[in-house]
Amino acid sequence: MGVENTDYREESLDLKNPFDIKLVTEFLEPLGFDFNKHEVDYTMILYNLNDEVIGTGSYKGRVLKYVAVAPKFREGAAFAQIVTHLIDLVILKHKHIFVYTKPRNLEVFKGLGFTEIATAEPLFSVLEFGYENIKTYQDYLRSVKKDVSVGDIAAVVVNCNPFTKGHKYLIEKACKENRLVYLFVVEEDRSSFTFDIRWRLIKEEMGHIDNLVMVKGGNYVVSGTIFPCYFLKQEKESDISAKQAELDVITFLSYIVPVLNINKRYVGTEMYSPVTAAYNEAMIKYLPSNGVDLLEIPRITCGGEDNYISASKVRQAIREDRLQEVLEFLPNSTKNFLLSDESLEVRTKIKNTVSRH
Repeated sequence: MGVENTDYREESLDLKNPFDIKLVTEFLEPLGFDFNKHEVDYTMILYNLNDEVIGTGSYKGRVLKYVAVAPKFREGAAFAQIVTHLIDLVILKHKHIFVYTKPRNLEVFKGLGFTEIATAEPLFSVLEFGYENIKTYQDYLRSVKKDVSVGDIAAVVVNCNPFTKGHKYLIEKACKENRLVYLFVVEEDRSSFTFDIRWRLIKEEMGHIDNLVMVKGGNYVVSGTIFPCYFLKQEKESDISAKQAELDVITFLSYIVPVLNINKRYVGTEMYSPVTAAYNEAMIKYLPSNGVDLLEIPRITCGGEDNYISASKVRQAIREDRLQEVLEFLPNSTKNFLLSDESLEVRTKIKNTVSRH
């Protein structure tokens, strides 16, 4: 597919063609990008009328990626043409578009209609564009909000892949110690257990608790919409994880806390996942100084003082056909699901992957 205007020619690449992959990879490499064809659904190249490659852009789902223009063409309209081309395609499938970029590029994207959500200096910022946005999510929060005049209002954020007795303990403790608890369930389906299954198993076990409100995490609560390391090749992975966590915590503080009047957040201690540990560090850094008490609750054990309950242990046991050994880690809803034929697809998926999800 090619579209021409008076200055530039747009061309869609064939992501199965090694020559096209080589073309975009070699263009991006000196600009600081490591192109990965598996991280995109679509890629375009922009040429001038002398057939010089002057820019490129891609998208994965609703996220714009690898948007770059050669230095000598940055004063012209090339960048705007690439972004507009991608927006026109993505907006047909999604009502909402994200982009992560270096903070120095904020004003360029704002000039094209994007709105900044949060920035984690000095590595990156996240912006959005579309018919749905952070205000839409805030409207959803207002629709589930419960008005209380006295007592503390707490938040708990869980993925529950799968839902364990550890999660149950943390949620029940928060409910006993607060007037109201908002339980945010990570909505993005990057886990072995789909969002619908995770939501259902939690609700079956916890739905009777009067002061618990289950909330969909949307694109704003611990969302892995993109892990923005593709333009940060010079940075340490641990630094990127820390800044990703900061973005999510800043977003939580800026847009969720004020709507629901949250003044406490409960988390479990983390000794297995470096990414989760990074989130806990970011919360320690930002929450207390912004009026939200952070309560880090020790992880509970089962059958021995060192046998900590962990969702990753459950997945590993499923992977190795040892489910019976970890049944005591599970509340009835999860246990019954995993022992049923309905869970066959989930168990097969876990056995066929080595991902931490």
